[in-house]
Amino acid sequence: MTFTRRKFLTTAAVSSTAGLVLGAPSIARAQSSETFNWRMTNAYGPGSPFYVEGPGSPTDVIDKINTMSGGRLNIQHFAAGELIPALEGFEAVQSGTIQMNAANSYFWSGTTFAAQYFTTVPFGMSFMGHMAWLYHGGGLELWHELYEPYGMVAFPLNNTGVQMTGWFREPIEDISQLDGLRMRVPGLAGKVYSSLGVDARVLPGGEIFPALERGVIDAAEFVGPFQDRRMGLQDAAKYYYTTGWHEPSTTGELLISKSHWDSLPADLQMIVRSACMAACLESLTWSEAVNGEAMTDLVDNHGVIANQLPEPIVNALREATLDTLQTEANADPAVRKIHDSYMAFKAQHDRWAGASERAWLSDIIGV
Repeated sequence: MTFTRRKFLTTAAVSSTAGLVLGAPSIARAQSSETFNWRMTNAYGPGSPFYVEGPGSPTDVIDKINTMSGGRLNIQHFAAGELIPALEGFEAVQSGTIQMNAANSYFWSGTTFAAQYFTTVPFGMSFMGHMAWLYHGGGLELWHELYEPYGMVAFPLNNTGVQMTGWFREPIEDISQLDGLRMRVPGLAGKVYSSLGVDARVLPGGEIFPALERGVIDAAEFVGPFQDRRMGLQDAAKYYYTTGWHEPSTTGELLISKSHWDSLPADLQMIVRSACMAACLESLTWSEAVNGEAMTDLVDNHGVIANQLPEPIVNALREATLDTLQTEANADPAVRKIHDSYMAFKAQHDRWAGASERAWLSDIIGV
């Protein structure tokens, strides 16, 4: 059979194209068949809404990742105490014992104070400002930079929005009452309270109610009306202060071993990022949906006395916060870098929030 030059070239081109078309699914199949089996521990106990299960929770994120990855990234979840103690996730991920941990970065402020900024900052930004800083103001990059020496990366996992100041066994009417007060409160707020004489303690969620009920502590903060009611804190104390100065936007942390993170192909990395972003919005909107009813129920049906902290106490807390932040920033270049980034972004965002959200709330709808 005789081939012309034109026919030979045409046939070769078709064969090459067919080879690419036939080869592409094989490559795709090879990539999609690679699976990863990871473990995620958690700082919070079994069954905890938001922190373990429900909309925007770590197990919800796992379901999202599993579905979007078609089962290529399988993550087994362990609540606090099921694999490791509640507050040992940082060390476990750093050592490579596990691949992921769900918690709040301010739990690690004893290891690196700068971690505080990625959970929340007292008298800082709301959900909108905080998330804007993380995703569009360089905050996430600074988070990764901070954890690089520890061999880890982290992503925002969920968000409660503004939290309540907490539960007190006795009313707080004067700043002198803070001196010697035993209170469960983590993170930077604990350091601020300590500067005013409070005996600040970090307790896992499951230990708060019995400690408050038995009088081991005099006060405790946890989250907000729905979560606090579920824990029964209204049965251990009746004075509920709502000011929320200490955690205006409490962001969860998905901590990941960097070596394991780097082993994921780009599409699975994007799936993890996207699942976390979706959970941040879903968890916040869920919190907004359930807290209103819970707050009404606590006041109307459980004898809870809800009020704001007296203004002189708030002013003292604000001054102590600024002093604490400046002291820590002056002592550590890593804290200084993150502090300056956060505060510069906050200054810009505060002006915008004052012209938009605050004006709308106070002047238009009269809240």
